[in-house]
Amino acid sequence: MRSIWNGAISFGLVSIPIKLVNATENHSIHFRQIHLADGGRIRYRKVCELDEEEVAGGEIGKAYEDADGTMIPITDEDLAQLPLPTAKTIEIVAFVPADEIDPLQMDAAYYLSANGVPAAKPYTLLREALKRSNKVAVAKYALRGRERLGMLRVVDDVIAMHGLLWPDEIRAPEGVAPDSDVTVRDAELDLADALMDTLGEVDMDSLHDDYREAVEELIAAKASGEAVQPAESDDSGGGKVIDLIAALESSVRAAKKSRGEGDENEAEN
Repeated sequence: MRSIWNGAISFGLVSIPIKLVNATENHSIHFRQIHLADGGRIRYRKVCELDEEEVAGGEIGKAYEDADGTMIPITDEDLAQLPLPTAKTIEIVAFVPADEIDPLQMDAAYYLSANGVPAAKPYTLLREALKRSNKVAVAKYALRGRERLGMLRVVDDVIAMHGLLWPDEIRAPEGVAPDSDVTVRDAELDLADALMDTLGEVDMDSLHDDYREAVEELIAAKASGEAVQPAESDDSGGGKVIDLIAALESSVRAAKKSRGEGDENEAEN
């Protein structure tokens, strides 16, 4: 895998040269914008709003827009002079239990690869220390022009790093929960528990993107000139639940049927 960043893990006085590689890949299908009249590609050009002239990439800089609309130019040299100790270092600042990391903070995922033979021993030391402690490492690092927060953990025999949002980037869930004071009956909770038990666990590797597959089939059909058959609409969801108990009971029966389990009451009859 191609590395996107080279640096070192700072573990106290120990420095571990590493390469950073993406741990995930995007399989989304991307579309182009076209002119409906003739199918031509839609192109965007960078134009200066003052003289309305197209501007070449070498003539484009960056600026911060102040509240009053004033543009404050910021050069690469300005940014290079700022103190950034994590520019080439993943600096471990703490070791904490994994459950102390709020999943809401989770961002991109990376694998950390030991860079060179001398890095193998300290890399293995950190990996085994993380395994034995049952903790994760919290670290600071810089990537794509900004300092970031990360979490290091062990995946198989590799140290992985999850980018984390800074705590002040997580919004409080104010106004999200239902406004009304709702009482849930024990019978409803029992049925919800039964539905959860019936659905059971899942092999994550068995899950796939049905929508993407449908789009791929659509593209293949149109490319070969085949007629596209409209999909059957599913009107079973999205409606207002009138009888929660009945809906839960039906859900349990449907889940059992999908798993090949018969209804006990029906079996007795």
